[in-house]
Amino acid sequence: MAAEISSILLLFVVLGFAVLRPRGLPEAVAAIPAAAIVVASGAVHWADALSEIRRLAPVVAFLAAILILAQLCDDEGLFRALGAVTARASRGNPIRLLTMVFIVAAAITAILSLDATVVLLTPVVFVTAASLGLRAKPHVYACTHLANSGSLLLPVSNLTNLLAFTASGLTFGAFTLMMALPWVAAVGVEYLIFRLFFDRDLGLGTTGCGQPEKLALPVVAVVIVALTLAGFGLTSVAGVNPAWAAAAGAAVLAVRALCRRTATVKSLVSAGSVPFLAFVLALGVVVRAVEDNGLGSAVGRLVPVGSSLPALLAVAALAAVLANVVNNLPAVLVLLPAAAAAGPGVVLAVLIGVNVGPNLTYVGSLATLLWRRILTRNNAEPQLGEFLRLGALTVPPVLVVSVLALWVSLRMFGG
Repeated sequence: MAAEISSILLLFVVLGFAVLRPRGLPEAVAAIPAAAIVVASGAVHWADALSEIRRLAPVVAFLAAILILAQLCDDEGLFRALGAVTARASRGNPIRLLTMVFIVAAAITAILSLDATVVLLTPVVFVTAASLGLRAKPHVYACTHLANSGSLLLPVSNLTNLLAFTASGLTFGAFTLMMALPWVAAVGVEYLIFRLFFDRDLGLGTTGCGQPEKLALPVVAVVIVALTLAGFGLTSVAGVNPAWAAAAGAAVLAVRALCRRTATVKSLVSAGSVPFLAFVLALGVVVRAVEDNGLGSAVGRLVPVGSSLPALLAVAALAAVLANVVNNLPAVLVLLPAAAAAGPGVVLAVLIGVNVGPNLTYVGSLATLLWRRILTRNNAEPQLGEFLRLGALTVPPVLVVSVLALWVSLRMFGG
């Protein structure tokens, strides 16, 4: 009992530190000592802690490669160019701009991960809206919502996806096939609700007066991203970790950037976000301690068996609630062992819950917390009441429709 209580307390300390980040210190500052404490106290055996680190290592390596690839694409001007294309396509109309932001944000989240959408696209959307003389609020809110609910499509779209992908036993192609319909459903429902919720901000019937800049898409970056995406599928079919495809794409752009002196080794290491990677590994050890000391078996008893529609809805709801209590990363780590035993359909239902659910509160995902800090730096801190109202309106219907789409996919393609 003492080990269970201490492990849970340490988990909340780590998550609280990650939420508040006092003095801007990285999340690993709290996570690494907490991991050391649970091992030293015997809450988790050192061999089990090492096993957890080995299990997470390929996922973390993949994440590092994707983060570096996304930053290099930004250095090539890809995100600014997408902002310019979006602005021109909208022709100054706020509704068209929202539509374009949804398309671009959903695509970037799916291919380059939710971190790229939050960190790299959000500032561009601010500038794009300003260049057209439009209110930025609906469009920057779209960035955070699609960073979460728009990350359902590919195993590479979110760290939670990588973990679920590993636990599901599916190939890259099978995972994508199963999640394509839920992804479309989630993005579509989000869009409809955004149109209604931000009706006044969108200023129906009005257009902006600014002139967007004209920038061409960087051909090299686009080609490398396309080849990397193709590589994800090929490596999965060949039974090779898709991290190698991500690493190859990042390496090509890194060599190009180093030769052109637009990047340094130091900037590449910084883009890899080593402290955050260490945080993920240490958090995994702390969560393993919590799981081994009772929470895992307790949660396991709550996970329904089978892939009926009511069972999938119950699993997704459980995952969404847990994500908003302990953050989506610990939630997926706790739920996956029981979900994997129940089959890939249940694993994917967990994924829908931990990806869609975080749109309900600030603490649901680290991406949402990071988005909030970006808005604060732009003197546009979101209002808590408005954020919660939008979350309450979007999360339940998106969750239900996405799970229904998953259930249809399972019936169509098996799983």
